[in-house]
Amino acid sequence: MTTPSFLTVDLPCEVALQAAKKKLSQTGLRALQTFDLHTARHTQQDCPCPNHGTADCDCQMIVLMVYGETPEPAALILHGSDGQTRFSIADDPSQKADRRLVASIKEALDIKSAVSV
Repeated sequence: MTTPSFLTVDLPCEVALQAAKKKLSQTGLRALQTFDLHTARHTQQDCPCPNHGTADCDCQMIVLMVYGETPEPAALILHGSDGQTRFSIADDPSQKADRRLVASIKEALDIKSAVSV
């Protein structure tokens, strides 16, 4: 389960990813990338996109495990398409993300900070 997006930026996913990593690092959080949709789709022949078809698809999903002071990370999900990127946090009832860590992530990625690379 994923929480609703808490931030949308008018940046392609790769640009938003670099800005997010920089902002997280500047606040003492560590981000480890664990998934990249482009890499996963690369192994599939003619992987159809339900939104854009195959040739014009710019959809991207990246998952970062973000570590702070707690031993358990929070999963930060970046979902990009059409030149925008939406940020959300994975939230599973059996493995809740630490509220303080989530607050730190959201604070680090505030709208003004996320777009100033």
